Parts: sequence; structure tokens; C-alpha cells
Amino acid sequence: MNTYRKYRLYTTILPIIFILSLLPWSEVRSLPVVHTPVAPAAEITPINPGASREAEELLSYLTGLSGNGMISGQHDYLESPDEFNEKLKKISGQSAVLHGYELGAIGNQPKSLIAQQRQWVTDSAIRWHEGGGIVAMTFHQNLPGTTDEWKNVHMTLSQEKFNPYVTPGTEQYKKLIADIDEIAVYLKQLQEAGVPVLWRPYHEMNGGWFWWGEKDNFAELWDIMYQRLAVTHGLNNLLWVWNPNAPNDSSDAYEPYFPGIDKVDVLAADIYNDDFKQSYYDKLLKLAEGKPIGIGESGELPDPVTLSQTQSKWVYTMTWGKMLTENNNNQKITSFMSNKYIVSRDDYIVDLASKVTTLAAKQPKGLRAQYFNNTDLSGGADLIRNDSRIDFNWHQNSPAVGINKELFSVRWTGTIKPLYSEKYTFISSSDDGVRVWIGGRLIIDSWKKQSGTSREGSILLTAGTPYDIKVEYYEDHGNASIGLQWKSASQKQGVIPQSALTPPK
Repeated sequence: MNTYRKYRLYTTILPIIFILSLLPWSEVRSLPVVHTPVAPAAEITPINPGASREAEELLSYLTGLSGNGMISGQHDYLESPDEFNEKLKKISGQSAVLHGYELGAIGNQPKSLIAQQRQWVTDSAIRWHEGGGIVAMTFHQNLPGTTDEWKNVHMTLSQEKFNPYVTPGTEQYKKLIADIDEIAVYLKQLQEAGVPVLWRPYHEMNGGWFWWGEKDNFAELWDIMYQRLAVTHGLNNLLWVWNPNAPNDSSDAYEPYFPGIDKVDVLAADIYNDDFKQSYYDKLLKLAEGKPIGIGESGELPDPVTLSQTQSKWVYTMTWGKMLTENNNNQKITSFMSNKYIVSRDDYIVDLASKVTTLAAKQPKGLRAQYFNNTDLSGGADLIRNDSRIDFNWHQNSPAVGINKELFSVRWTGTIKPLYSEKYTFISSSDDGVRVWIGGRLIIDSWKKQSGTSREGSILLTAGTPYDIKVEYYEDHGNASIGLQWKSASQKQGVIPQSALTPPK
């Protein structure tokens, strides 16, 4: 059992509260942390019905963590995506779990350099995920159509001048979409690498210092971003983090800018100047309706003992860039990272693995695959497994141990669930033969020797309805490859994702 979960055993030991109140923060790290008992969390699912398995797993983990511990996080800048995470590790001897990255460019650098820097960020995020960490992404977007400078992000814009940016068909709207399309390229790479992302667009919208701030139709901007990334670009690896500033003297209340509980996965608040007021927490927690909440940005590290007692539902905190060392001394950083309430990297890896196992048993995804050592799918299968998607290029190698390099065949079965009610076109690319059935209807029939040939078939589907899918393939000699994509008026062409596929029971 992870150490931070053990504290729940002590919730009835009230004298400890008194002891903690008498000791400095740095002296209490070895004492048990007192938690308020929490009821089992209701099942929370991503707002994107096509969310990837990885996104589902991360959201489930964060939901379950609420009231049981808090994840440490550290932000880094576009130009140096690992600098302060490495400083944190050097100072404390421990790595953060959450690594915050930046996709916005504010230095008026050439477009070629921006692309290179975004690629560095993407590559770092993939490494971070593969090493057992969580990825968050911020996008300080300059006012569309202006140069990539801080002054074009950190600016006020009247409501009248803002409106054209959320009005389809205007030049301002087209420039907004073009900016979103640029960053979609890098988010797509993360999706292909299986990296779920805490995506926090247009943060601090209840303040007036960004061009998107304090707008009475902010929800329209949020919806445009969601539609463009989740629907048009098919980015299913994003968890949507709505992240206002703490409602203080310089910021409005949360509610006027809240797009709705059905449009956010996680709620967070940016809290600076060591101002962790109970009201900021209470109001956000009420708005969240059981969804996870986090401290999106802070300069000063919060006191984990205080939070564990009075604000225990925060599931993560993220220190902003250079403020790690500017606003916190080494002793405070080390004490925070070693506090037992803070979820360690090892704790996270072990606990997420357990959560993944549970979800995999509860919600299997992908297709059932039967591999045969012949070209006509005859006899019993020599290998049966689940494949997450149909997108293979085996070249001249065997697809699996025990299967021939040549003269083999595969049958995939299960169900497929579309997001839209419209005509879908399925595109196969195979070397050699392929057949595709959707809803019992044969829409692609090319059962013959062929080299890298594409075929198409179309069928009208209804959103949210599961349809039987069967795909058959055989390899003769030479290269072996098979891929299956789909597209529709609203669905961008791409490989059919694991989240849309379910194997037979």
C-alpha cells in the first residue's frame, strides 16, 4: 500500500492535529498527515467520448487521488523544457511527477526556431511520460495575426475587438484556427506516442492581463479550441483543464467564465503570493462536482500539512518555472518533496499500474485478433490476442512469435462506435489481401495478391451506436502490411483509434 494512503488510518487521532499546529513545517515531515474521511469517488469519465485509454486512466487516477495525497509538479519554458525540473531533482534528490510544458512562443523568434523548440518540448514530454510522469501543456497564444511576442499575449483587448475572433468566417477567426492548427501537429505526436496531456488552454481567463481575459463570451473561445483539437484533429489524448486565477483583488469570480461541467475534465486555480485561501479551494471544489481539482500554478510551494488538513482535495500543484528557486529556498524545496503527503514518482508509477490493470479488466478496448499460419484463415488460430488498432507494417518479418513470416492470415473482430451520425468512408491499405465488414455489410473486398494498394468503402453510421466490425487479411510473399483508417464530414482521416474499438466478450 502506498505511503500516502496509510495516513487515512490516522484520521481519528485528533491529538496529532494539535501537535502539528505547534511545530514548524520543516519539522513535521515525519509525522502522520491527518485526512478528513472521504467517500468513494463517483465514476468520472472524460468529456471527449472518444478519449484514449491513456486519458481515461489518468483521469481515473486523479479522481481516486482526491483526498488521499497530492502530486508535485514543476513547469518549464519553451526555450528550455527541462531546466527547472532538473534543478528540482538536483536540489531535492527527487523528481516531480507532473511536468508542465509550454507551446506558446513569446520571444519574437523566427518561425523555424519556434518549430524546433516545440519539437524539443514534444520530445521531452514523450520521454517524461515513458519514464513514469504526467504531462501538462500550457499555450500562451499571442493574439492571432500578431508577432510571437509577450506583449501580444499579455495585453488587454476590448470585448468589441475580441468578438471577431470567435465569429466563424472572419479573418480574425481564420487566424485563430491557423494558430491552433500549428500546435495540433505536436499534440498529435504525443497522441501517437500514447501520452495523455493535461491541456490547460486560455488559463487565468477571469483576469484582464491576457487578450482572452474577462470576456463575457469566453465559453465560445473554449468551444472553438475543443472542436478544432478534439473533433477536427481527432486529439483524444487531451484532458481539458479549465484553469482560472484565484478570485482575488485582481481577478473576477470563477463562475462567469465557466464553460460548464460537461465541458471540462479537471478544474484548477492559479495561486500566487502564498495566498492559499480556503475560499479559493471551497468555491472551486463546489464548482467541480466531484471532478479533480488542482493548483495550476504557484510561485511559493504550499504547506502540505495544512493542505492535507483543510484542503485535501487538491490532487496536484505546479510551481511556475524560475519561481521554484526565486520564491523557495533549498530547505523548503527539499522538505516539500520529501513530505509524506506528497505523492512520490515511485508511488505514482505503482498506483497507476494498478489503476490501469483495473480499467483494462473493466473496459477492454481494441479488437480481438486471430493469427493463422495459412492464407485462408482455416483451422484453429495459432495466436489469439487483442490488438489496439489495425496499423501494421511488418515488412518481411513475422507479426508475432510462432507466426510465419509469409503465408499467414489474420482476422480481427469486435465492435466500432462512431462519434457522428453521417456517412463514414473506410480506407484499407494492404500488402496483400483484405476484406472489411461493418455492421455485417462487406464494404471492402480485395482478397488477392497486391502490393501496398488502397481500397475504400462507405457506409452510413449513427453516433454512439456500436457496429460489428470484421477485418480479414492475408500475406502471400514479400512485404506484409495492413492499415485501416476512417473519415467522414466531421471525422478527420486517420487510423481508427483504440478508444472507438471494443473486442467481443
